[in-house]
Amino acid sequence: MQVGTPGRGHADESAPTAASIISLLAAEHVNSRRDIARELGLAPSTVSLRVQELIDSGLVVEDGSGTSTGGRRPRMLRINRSAGHVLVADLGGRHARLARMDLLGEPREAADITLDVAAGPEAALETLAASLAQLNDGAADLGGLRGVGLALPGPVDVWHGRVDSPSRMPGWHHFPIRDWMANRFAVPCAVENDANAMALAEHRAHHQQLPHARHSILAKAGAAIGCGLIVDGRIYRGGSGAAGDITHVRVSAADHRACSCGNVGCLETIASGSALVRALREDGLDVNSTAEVVEATRNADPIATTRVRNAGRSLGETLSPVVNFVNPDAVFLGGLLSVVEPFVAAVRSQLYEGCHPLITRDLHIGQSRTGPDAGIRGVGRAILDQIFAPA
Repeated sequence: MQVGTPGRGHADESAPTAASIISLLAAEHVNSRRDIARELGLAPSTVSLRVQELIDSGLVVEDGSGTSTGGRRPRMLRINRSAGHVLVADLGGRHARLARMDLLGEPREAADITLDVAAGPEAALETLAASLAQLNDGAADLGGLRGVGLALPGPVDVWHGRVDSPSRMPGWHHFPIRDWMANRFAVPCAVENDANAMALAEHRAHHQQLPHARHSILAKAGAAIGCGLIVDGRIYRGGSGAAGDITHVRVSAADHRACSCGNVGCLETIASGSALVRALREDGLDVNSTAEVVEATRNADPIATTRVRNAGRSLGETLSPVVNFVNPDAVFLGGLLSVVEPFVAAVRSQLYEGCHPLITRDLHIGQSRTGPDAGIRGVGRAILDQIFAPA
């Protein structure tokens, strides 16, 4: 199943419509019975019946009145935030960010834990499940648990709920992650690539600022490099689910540097936070993490600034043909390196230099608005879309 904003259009009146209504309300496309009838092409009487069933179940509540267009003022509808919750986690190589979220996808409580994915799937998932269970214990105000979502730092096969040949997750290849978590918590589970989750979160976070944006690209530049594509408001996955993976694109500036994928000259070997740490240590700087690289750059260290600017230039050079081909409305930059102005400026200038003027004329290029919560917000939206998906 494709994860994203559910499609809109006409539906057969004999088909189940409660899930379709929930889906529209959750995506905030509608807020009245009249809007629902218009969006789904259903008779007002059918909509009223289904909405009343949802109100009786506690999933939907009436909240105030809208503007009249001739006749009675419509009653506004919204998802009942306290009718349930989901648990989500965004996994990195050595840590994970967890959250308990309401049914509108807003984090109610978040936590960071140490987690070593190199320990293997069973050990790492046991640690993760125990921490998620602790978050779940404090969720009495949000109703019952309805789903679990995981954002993972590797190529994700969303159709089978597993990772496929991840270079940084030894032992995880084809491990049934989704089924393992679903069995542990007895609720549906969604797994998603972390860059795709960030792309979905960022696309929706900019809805008010860019209301007409349908296509966007999110480039993640943290300890590793990632990229997610949103087309018509949905994650674009490609034939095997690996669309947008620019991590291992070969770039001339990388020369013959060995990469974790087994190839040489990949973008990640010069543009990722991990690569910058190695390079700066070779330059004599005492840095041990991407965060320390960022700090050195903010302190105007000339060597760190030059390295970070070159990394941004390489990322922009690699993104340019993607932007030319996709012609997105926006390019968002996420990850730790995206908070450093020399990096962002280098990416932006390279895109303007390497893309056709028609492509960049109306292109929005900006930093992430969701910050460190991008992954959990995106995978939270993914599991909610799955729970509320039309039948």
